[in-house]
Amino acid sequence: MFDRFIKTWTLVPDGAPVVTHSSHLLPVRWRGLPAMLKIATVIEEQRGGLLMQWWDGEGAAKVYAHEDGAIILERAEGKHSLLTMAMNGDDDEASRIICRTVQTLYRSREKPYPELVPLDIWFGALEPAALTHGGLFSISATVAKALLAEPREVGVLHGDIHHSNILDFQDRGWLAIDPKGLLGEPGYDYANLFSNPDLPSTKNPARLRRQLAIVVRESGLAPDRLLRWIIAYAGLSAAWFIEDGGDPAPALRVAEIAAAELASSV
Repeated sequence: MFDRFIKTWTLVPDGAPVVTHSSHLLPVRWRGLPAMLKIATVIEEQRGGLLMQWWDGEGAAKVYAHEDGAIILERAEGKHSLLTMAMNGDDDEASRIICRTVQTLYRSREKPYPELVPLDIWFGALEPAALTHGGLFSISATVAKALLAEPREVGVLHGDIHHSNILDFQDRGWLAIDPKGLLGEPGYDYANLFSNPDLPSTKNPARLRRQLAIVVRESGLAPDRLLRWIIAYAGLSAAWFIEDGGDPAPALRVAEIAAAELASSV
């Protein structure tokens, strides 16, 4: 699978390949620079590649070349990890870094953006989960429906903002990778920060309250609006876990905490 593009772009393999459910990746050298050859195997990844090209290295890894669903991406070689920071006492600083990276992605650009998926379509799994399981799924679905009916400041969204999708690119700073390519309200991207299943502290109400203050300050979002997006996103995430045969409980716990915080603030 890689040979064609190695020859086309005169690449030098620079590590072991990685195969995921949505793409094949190979560390390479491109004109002497560390890079990643990524071949998308699903439409979602192809859409993300087009969005990476649109960002053109501003807030995201730069795309050096692209052809037929394959791209050559700037490769992160920094030693720092936001997830490691968050799990070892620097959770607040990790969130500030993420928020500032997102703000760079949101900067106005003159050129038209590529084809994106509207959030009302992206939330398709939540309503069936609500009908089947009720409870917190129903609460999340009701909140999501209201948010999607009257969106604010609609624009290009990364769609999968979490600690492992913003990497240390050393002199270039912290840059995003692996976008989903969505269109909607910014609150969706920020809500993801509160539901990372790799971060055990997301089940702690004190963590949510502390992070809420940080994200509100960095993003300018209204606290109650952000809480609603957290409830909506957590419910959607739980629905996806069920679809994939996983455990929805951690995401539902985030929805429960956010709903209680919202109720106490009104």
